[in-house]
Amino acid sequence: MRQFTLYLIRHGQTYYNIYNKLQGWSNSPLTEKGWQNAQTAGERLKNIEFAAAFCSDLPRAELTAREILKHNLQASPKEPIVSPLFREQFYGYFEGTDMNQAWYVAGAPHDVPSFKEIVEKYSLDQTKDFLKAADPFHHAENHQEYWHRLNQGIELIRQTPTIHNNSNVLLVSHGNTLLSLVERFGKGKFDVTKRPANGSLTKLAISDQQIKVISFNK
Repeated sequence: MRQFTLYLIRHGQTYYNIYNKLQGWSNSPLTEKGWQNAQTAGERLKNIEFAAAFCSDLPRAELTAREILKHNLQASPKEPIVSPLFREQFYGYFEGTDMNQAWYVAGAPHDVPSFKEIVEKYSLDQTKDFLKAADPFHHAENHQEYWHRLNQGIELIRQTPTIHNNSNVLLVSHGNTLLSLVERFGKGKFDVTKRPANGSLTKLAISDQQIKVISFNK
């Protein structure tokens, strides 16, 4: 059975991260610290040979991925495979909104007025459903729409011909995406109420049959 290790990196810090705003499919530039996050991740992974590299098509993720690969000393791809399948959750009407305000609007009608409370009482999937219900345009992704997209991204990775048994694969994506993967495949072992650090590393073991979390937010 083929199994490979996915090195999952959160993009470098952006100005919206500083301002505590939901970023989703919107984008704000990497800060100076954000570039440092990318460079630090690149130095950390410079001796890992990657059979393939992927990233979200949002600039903060793509720039981070390219910076990481620029530091790599092994026979790894120099360019990432860029795909919208790896984008962050789409927050619809709430794109660019203060996080605390958005989650209050989504959760308060259900007596869970914060992101943490929604996740603790229900799940990350429920945060997506509550936010779509609160969106006056209903453009935000619910959990079914979100996973339909991300599952296609996972299959894109699985079907990549350069990935073999014991390969290492790089994916640069987003905070809520990392949390969603860890909640679904981490068997309840990890705290998914807080976003992982910018530039942090999460490792997944992926086979053709299953996915499991090896480490989170290291």
